[in-house]
Amino acid sequence: MNTILLLAAKEVREGLRNRWVLAATGLLAALALTLAFLGSAPTGTVGAGALDVVVVSLASLTIFIVPLIALLISHDAIVGEIERGTMTLLLSYPVRRSQVLFGKFLGHLAILAFATCVGYGLAALAMVATGKVSGGGSWAAFATMTGSSVLLGAVFVAIGYLVSALVGDRGTAGGIAIGIWLVFVVIYDMALLGLLVADQGRLVGGGVLDALLLFNPTDAYRLLNLAGSGEIAAASGMAGTVQNATLAPAVLLGALAAWVAAPMAAAALVFSRREL
Repeated sequence: MNTILLLAAKEVREGLRNRWVLAATGLLAALALTLAFLGSAPTGTVGAGALDVVVVSLASLTIFIVPLIALLISHDAIVGEIERGTMTLLLSYPVRRSQVLFGKFLGHLAILAFATCVGYGLAALAMVATGKVSGGGSWAAFATMTGSSVLLGAVFVAIGYLVSALVGDRGTAGGIAIGIWLVFVVIYDMALLGLLVADQGRLVGGGVLDALLLFNPTDAYRLLNLAGSGEIAAASGMAGTVQNATLAPAVLLGALAAWVAAPMAAAALVFSRREL
């Protein structure tokens, strides 16, 4: 365990040298603060509190930004070190490949968690400073959104590691990473919507739809945060989803955790058999 923590600390230090930590934190903080100051405008019409609207805005932002940041910092974690020759040097020490993989994962996850918590924490402080926040339920939703945002980032860090273990050069890894982001964040939901419109409820029932939603981690995240309560669902336009929801929060969290475990297990298997 000490070896994994040392490797994680190494990744954090490298992230600081590459300014990934500062860049990701600054981006998330700037966008979160902008949404915090502007996001309370529609509360009078939707009947939701100011913090509820901010949760909706930040959750929508997370779906687009956090997976992209996660893939950008992880897609060359393995193949990049192999190309530079540093992976051979690292493995010449008494460390196992699985320790290298999970140490790197913890380091990149720490970078992403720091950026997310600081960025969204500043948004929360801004809301407190405006005096518009009230109600413990809204804070619980904000905490859930922040924690699940880190979990969503972990999903795409794991996917980035699998890509990095499979491909032979950094350029290919970068291209595949962008393609994965487009599929999960943009294309998948458009295709699913087209399927539902074309099907008209004939073949795609509730159980099939639930399975299709769980097959995309961003949809599981969206359901967890935007359909979690009546006020937030009203602000996000998903009130009808809440009334017909069949996926419990525990199931959605379990799906996100599975999306972390499966790619990491596959990446560990591929990396263990890869020739350097």
